[in-house]
Amino acid sequence: RGGGDHVEDDDGVYLFSEDQEESAEIEKLREERIKAYNARKSIKPVVVAKSSIVLDVKPLNDATDMEMLGKVIRDISVDGLVWGESNLVTVAYGVRKLQISCVIEDDKVGVDYLEEVIQSHSQFVQSVDVASLNKM
Repeated sequence: RGGGDHVEDDDGVYLFSEDQEESAEIEKLREERIKAYNARKSIKPVVVAKSSIVLDVKPLNDATDMEMLGKVIRDISVDGLVWGESNLVTVAYGVRKLQISCVIEDDKVGVDYLEEVIQSHSQFVQSVDVASLNKM
């Protein structure tokens, strides 16, 4: 074997061939793959900001039907609002408040809006307070 530009192995394959066309195609393919990877990497899923809220709803008086109050509140239906558990907590002298949890999407439902809608049921509700608010 002499000092040629390429070496041939036993199978007839050129191991050290300098084929410019193949290396250009490989480089082009590599660049396309890098562009596709970077495009996929740059597309990030949209993160929806949510909050978990516990509301204390105080009834108008001790004669307020608490089951009806709970039903009226749960009937509030807004896109981005999901009601959770609720329970009755004794305040004093037989008066109980409704403690109800919900999860809201921050961009769709505001805490102020939720308080206003609940307080609009003045035949049942004295006041609404935010007991806890946690960002998720």
